[in-house]
Amino acid sequence: MKKEELEIRFKELSDILLSELNEDGFWSGELSSSALGVAVAVAALHFHDAGLHQHEIEKGLKWLSSNQNSDGGFGDTPESPANISTSLLVYAALNLYAKNNSEVKSTQQKLADYLKTQNVDVSSEKVAKVILDHYQKDYTFSVPILTMCALCGIPGDEGFKHIPQLPFELALLPRRFYRLLNLSVVSYAIPALIAVGIVVFRKKKSNGLTRAIRAKAEKKALKLLERSLPESGGFLEAIPLTAFVALSLINAGLRDSVIVDKGIAFLKSTQREDGSWPIDIDLSTWVTTLSVKALGDRKNKVLSETQQKQIVNHLLSVQNKTVHPFNGTSPGGWGWTNYSGSVPDCDDTPGAILALLELAPHHTITEEMLVGGEWLLQLQNNDGGYPTFSRGWGKLPFDQSCADLTGHCVLALAKLLDIYKSELNSKQKQQYTTAIKKAADYLKKHQKENGSWLPLWFGNQHTQNHENPVYGTARVLTYFQKAKLLLKDEPVLVPEIEKMIASGTNFLLKVQNKNGSWGGDFGIEGSMEETALAIAALNNTKSKTEIEKGLAWLEDYYKKNGLKKAPIGLYFASLWYDEKLYPLTAYLEAIKGYIDKN
Repeated sequence: MKKEELEIRFKELSDILLSELNEDGFWSGELSSSALGVAVAVAALHFHDAGLHQHEIEKGLKWLSSNQNSDGGFGDTPESPANISTSLLVYAALNLYAKNNSEVKSTQQKLADYLKTQNVDVSSEKVAKVILDHYQKDYTFSVPILTMCALCGIPGDEGFKHIPQLPFELALLPRRFYRLLNLSVVSYAIPALIAVGIVVFRKKKSNGLTRAIRAKAEKKALKLLERSLPESGGFLEAIPLTAFVALSLINAGLRDSVIVDKGIAFLKSTQREDGSWPIDIDLSTWVTTLSVKALGDRKNKVLSETQQKQIVNHLLSVQNKTVHPFNGTSPGGWGWTNYSGSVPDCDDTPGAILALLELAPHHTITEEMLVGGEWLLQLQNNDGGYPTFSRGWGKLPFDQSCADLTGHCVLALAKLLDIYKSELNSKQKQQYTTAIKKAADYLKKHQKENGSWLPLWFGNQHTQNHENPVYGTARVLTYFQKAKLLLKDEPVLVPEIEKMIASGTNFLLKVQNKNGSWGGDFGIEGSMEETALAIAALNNTKSKTEIEKGLAWLEDYYKKNGLKKAPIGLYFASLWYDEKLYPLTAYLEAIKGYIDKN
């Protein structure tokens, strides 16, 4: 495409982006509907009061029947291939109504046929083994899945027999000890550890000292759970987690607790008109910062001064101001949404910092930015990398340091150091420099031999092991390319970064598809998100031919499919989602970068 044509496309896309700005002055996007979310929410409402919630339950069941895959199974999004976990949860929810509803019965029978093709017999005790083998040592999702199945009569009266006991009593220990306990659930799933652990404890027959300890710990664990309950009633603003907690406590005889009351109200308020639920309310902070990033220095051509101030005020209003009750992190971080269940994390925090530095006069936000920088410094792991929520856990994959978050933090810290040198004392400057060098060293150690990096929260449903080296490499390259320009006073570090950039660039060029697109890895069908992000990363290289092939593919794809989104996000334990604004913001970022360089 000619530069003039790209300018026209940029204007068209930026107008679409502007139309998505909500009345409160920020972007909230739209997450895909989730069959898993629907199944667990329907079950929670059923166990709470099937008659009272009949309308919501019927709408949910109708949505499930209307969104069954052709093979009879269910995937995490309507665009996802079927998988055992989601299909089994849907089967369990349908089991509550199949006897008296012919449509539900038909859907369930087709689903049973699919599960048989996956060697899952819903009437066999081997169901537990299949799920436990799939998730291995990580009980974050496997135990809640099996618990809901047992409560819904799958495989039968002995459903709890093979379910591992979650050690909910360990949640009572001081938070600083969590990372030493080798817990079987990730750090942000403590509500599930407690609630599911309690119902399994009450349903399983066991004796001895351990049972006595758990019986004594139960009341204190419930108080801890209540203290971490957000005002909205939704743990992490997540439908599946909140529903798992509610249905577990209800079946443990705790229906009248405030946790259940608020959780059920949360589920009812978040059901969509079509009867579905997403996995989370929204990713408003994340998609807002992605939108600002996509516009970059062209923001003044798209956003009015008033609109920019609204975004700034919104982002400042959702910065965490206290020690967070959920995971104990200090003030200064940002979570993924403006709702109260959001938890500060190491992707939204650097994203918010960079967006604010793009939009606001630096001197007007100094305090907030330096508090945010301090938050990042405190969360860095000993290996130099950055985790998502909690420093030092690292036992399970979703608590470990990861490349894409670490690269994002490198850029944010480098930007803060560059802008606020005069406000930082010598000790603070050294802390920033040391953190950046440690993070760069982590990225050097974790760059694959082929030049790629693997991300944590983003995957590809069609690659081996569902990994997405294209996303991870594209993001780290983009962060490094920008950070390198800010680190010119580091003569040793910059050449090391340049070597990593060269190797990562080579990887992206090698895995481009013949049609010009990029998928998650070599030979994987292309998507708008992955193609646009790869182009954005390559715009600062001399790969003009490959970039233009990619832009031509995007143009053709856009004309045929519009802004078609792909399941690329990964949430909890292999739970996929897509987001309405991902292809739009990525496409804008790619076009802007190309125009700027040409």
